[in-house]
Amino acid sequence: MFIAIVPAYNEEKRIGDVVQKLLSHVDKVVVVDDKSQDNTIFEAEKNGAFVLKHNINLGQGAALETGHKYARKLGADYVLHFDGDGQFVVDDIVPALNRLKETNSDILFGSRFLDDRTNLPFLKKYFILPIGRFVNKIFGVVPLKDSQNGFRILNKLALEKIVITQNGMAHATEIMGLTKEHNLKFVEFPVQVIYYEYGQGMGGGFKIVRDLIWGKFLK
Repeated sequence: MFIAIVPAYNEEKRIGDVVQKLLSHVDKVVVVDDKSQDNTIFEAEKNGAFVLKHNINLGQGAALETGHKYARKLGADYVLHFDGDGQFVVDDIVPALNRLKETNSDILFGSRFLDDRTNLPFLKKYFILPIGRFVNKIFGVVPLKDSQNGFRILNKLALEKIVITQNGMAHATEIMGLTKEHNLKFVEFPVQVIYYEYGQGMGGGFKIVRDLIWGKFLK
């Protein structure tokens, strides 16, 4: 069974289209609603998704782990991480899954830097991503060309080993750290990202660093 986990917060405008497109490539779409204030749940269910609901807003990392718990109960063979804002392209899914299988890897990380399809916003390209690479070196995670890409495919072993404890956006670094800690075989794969908004700013980057330090040294 191939399950797509889609964390969503106030994505009523795009979630329906995302779900419809995903259903042509996976067996089941699980939208994890992180206490949206709009009609995200209605739009997701109307378009065929199974929706898990958070009673309070916890963050993207927590939403992904909620989806992981559900996928483990179902005995999923593969799990896809896919954003609910329409930035990813579903045509990348099948080739990515094939690459994971061909290389006998446990986890596939999407990358914006392995082809020229993605046009990165200036702030993200020259400030946010370089800071992210520096932080990842400090925390000793697996080396990736694109460390903050939310497109991932996990096999059953990776799903079992990768238990996310970082509720917010620091989960991306945590996943890379767990990949190294559990000696999981990984592969990178080119994916396209379409930017509708600038998304996370510098403040979000500093929050990631704070969360990682708290999780590693202070808990």
